[in-house]
Amino acid sequence: MDLHSPLKKFFGFNKFKGLQEEVIKSIVNNHNTFVIMPTGGGKSLCYQLPALMAEGTAIVVSPLIALMKNQVDAIRGISEHNGVAHVLNSSLNKTEVAQVKDDIANGITKLLYVAPESLIKEEYVTFLRTQKISFVAIDEAHCISEWGHDFRPEYRNLKHIIKAIDSVPVICLTATATEKVQEDILKTLGITDANRFKASFNRANLFYEVRPKTKEVEKDIIRFVKQREGKSGIIYCLSRKKVEEVAQILQVNGLKAVPYHAGLDAKTRVKHQDMFLMEDCDVVVATIAFGMGIDKPDVRFVIHHDIPKSLESYYQETGRAGRDDGEGYCLAFYAYKDIEKLEKFMSSKPVAEQEIGHALLQEVVGYAETSMNRRKYLLHYFGEEFDEVNGEGADMDDNSRNPKKKHEAKEHVAIVLQVVKDTLQKYKAKEVVNTIVGKENALLTSHKTHLQPFFGIGKEKAPSYWMALIRQILVVNFIKKEIEQYGVIKLTKHGEKYLEKPTTFMMTEDHSYHEGNDNSIITNSKSSGGVSDDKLVKLLKDLRKRVAVKQGVPPFAVFQDPSLDDMALKYPITLEELSKVHGVGEGKARKFGKDFVKLIATYVDENDVLRPDDLIVKSTGVNSGLKLFIIQNTDKKLPLEDIAKSKGLEMSDLIKEMERIIFSGTKININYALDDLLDEDQQEEIHEYFMEAETDKIQDALDEFDGDYDDDELRLMRIKFINEVGN
Repeated sequence: MDLHSPLKKFFGFNKFKGLQEEVIKSIVNNHNTFVIMPTGGGKSLCYQLPALMAEGTAIVVSPLIALMKNQVDAIRGISEHNGVAHVLNSSLNKTEVAQVKDDIANGITKLLYVAPESLIKEEYVTFLRTQKISFVAIDEAHCISEWGHDFRPEYRNLKHIIKAIDSVPVICLTATATEKVQEDILKTLGITDANRFKASFNRANLFYEVRPKTKEVEKDIIRFVKQREGKSGIIYCLSRKKVEEVAQILQVNGLKAVPYHAGLDAKTRVKHQDMFLMEDCDVVVATIAFGMGIDKPDVRFVIHHDIPKSLESYYQETGRAGRDDGEGYCLAFYAYKDIEKLEKFMSSKPVAEQEIGHALLQEVVGYAETSMNRRKYLLHYFGEEFDEVNGEGADMDDNSRNPKKKHEAKEHVAIVLQVVKDTLQKYKAKEVVNTIVGKENALLTSHKTHLQPFFGIGKEKAPSYWMALIRQILVVNFIKKEIEQYGVIKLTKHGEKYLEKPTTFMMTEDHSYHEGNDNSIITNSKSSGGVSDDKLVKLLKDLRKRVAVKQGVPPFAVFQDPSLDDMALKYPITLEELSKVHGVGEGKARKFGKDFVKLIATYVDENDVLRPDDLIVKSTGVNSGLKLFIIQNTDKKLPLEDIAKSKGLEMSDLIKEMERIIFSGTKININYALDDLLDEDQQEEIHEYFMEAETDKIQDALDEFDGDYDDDELRLMRIKFINEVGN
């Protein structure tokens, strides 16, 4: 059958892309068909062309009204009859619904786009039952699976609705699906006999980078976007509030950015989307509501301000970069704290959903913390092998460009495989690790694993080490995750062979994002676009020590490490410039700054340093109102709980705000609040600790006092301490 002439006639193309031709043949021959094709691979043509060729109307189930509208407009553009494609959803009035039914009955409509919610309506089902339906296409089919990244419960009923209308072939299409999700979709729809087509998931032109997320994340983003001024990009955040904040801070810093989230009214959303498409703005800051079906080929970067809930979401969202095969930079900011936050959100969900959510999150943690080739890791997740030496795009990620140290782990690999085998291949990764390090829990005890001779065989290494090793041997296919009981680890044939005769295995050391000071700053990779000058940092630290000795205070009370790092990035040579540095402020600049700006000015002169005059990031002023409020109300000696409550803050957030004020050199007096919390001796004990301490890290203080004081008490005492000795 010649498909090229209809392709030319309807779409004006001379040849098909990738798997399109085989998929269309399967549909035209009335087979159930399952298509996995990454974003930008031309999925929609796979059902549009057969629908235009076939007799009757094809029903296309799609989750998003905006997406349907785009596609209907596109199809109407290639036909002389407007009725060739219609939408049937809640946005239509009675007259419009009647028109749609007329066009279907008269054989004019070839594609009918419906939301799953509309398809449930009895009146529509009754009407469609009497019409000639060519096939049903289910777009974004991952929504069917509760393991998919965008699960919609109403998608689960589709099988019964399709049966009620007609026994026609079903075509499922998705841009991301792991093996688990694929099985789930086919089973739920009852089409396990479907012809399956899977395109490669490798987008060789995309560069992947993960950076530690610190308090400086907005500055880092501004720096990154400024280096690409005039290029289009998307920044994803998890909450609407964060979207608004980030968009605002970009605008204040002279960047053309607009927010996009479901809380904006429809008119504003459409306006912002159009501004992005028409290049009236460069950056959209958005929740995941944005981007599905956005056909902008030249998005040059996608930034994840917050790490997403699953690797499918991540792949889908990064896939919006570089669709024209040009440059596409995918940058994600990651802090383990964010993962813990997401887990906390999940705790209100049903247990089954929580389990799935946790499993998906752990995959994200693996991707972010791995130090192996990120592309290899990502493709393995989607069941695809990748050659990290000769594969297309092999060096297009931060880990390949800045390789981490490797060490021989032959014996350790053998330990993992042996433990998986000896525990009868019934544990998930976490339990395997608990067995190796000898950490008892109810599950291990119930299987009597804690009594086995191998229990605790690897306790000299940390659990995170064994978890990293499991991830690495998973990717080289020595073990695999069971599909039915997701996450349970089984040995593969390769793994069995390796156990019989272990050979060399070079393990790379994972990144660790768990530690780091409360105010740590990025100094990680060459490409981070903002790395401080190590030589200058050393000089500044020596100076800080001298100043501290002279003033009789610990060095961190003069300036904290992140402030020195920031000085070595911005090279401030006046007190005014110094006051704009992270954690300095006017008070501190006046008190300690003279010697520091003098040293920096000399250093800049002697080393011909080109000073970045644009790195003073303006803030949106949101915090200055809050700062004033806190200072006024602590002056009035109001209880801290009341101050926090009146601004809708958690106590820990209020303490963070007070730390910001105090670290930048402004005094606040909270002695009255501390007197209610701790007696004189306790306060003296903590004060003495900070006076002698090497650093002001709260974790160190917690360890030192071993449970005598909690996090909040130590933070508040640190504020009082800096207030008295540093400001």
